[in-house]
Amino acid sequence: MDSIKKAYGYVTRKKNGKTQVLVFQHPIPEAGIQIPKGTVNDQEDTYNAVIREIEEETGLKNFVVENLIVEDNWKNDDGAIHNRFFYRINVSDAPDEWNYQPAGGEDEEELTFHYFWISSKDEVELIRGHGYYLHHVFI
Repeated sequence: MDSIKKAYGYVTRKKNGKTQVLVFQHPIPEAGIQIPKGTVNDQEDTYNAVIREIEEETGLKNFVVENLIVEDNWKNDDGAIHNRFFYRINVSDAPDEWNYQPAGGEDEEELTFHYFWISSKDEVELIRGHGYYLHHVFI
């Protein structure tokens, strides 16, 4: 079975000397609280995919991809294998919270995500698989 490449972004900022990570509440309750991520397109590398996904899902434009934190393989609930790439991304100018309608189309058409920041890996419960590597950010 072929794996599906996914690019994930731990978007970080410093606020009052503390690292914070951007998360969003999905409007469909079962989808929970997530980090920005998406599928890597054919002929696209994961670095460019994470940039595109952050722009499409959050509306942020002025950020810097710092580094790839980890790559793993993860079995989704539907049985599909996701080859996941988690990047650390820094932003210096972003609101404390905002609502945004993703621009990528597909299943997210006409949904509104509510974005906010967390200051520890235990502050909220992220949907399964999204918080696995927060310990690399909150050191």
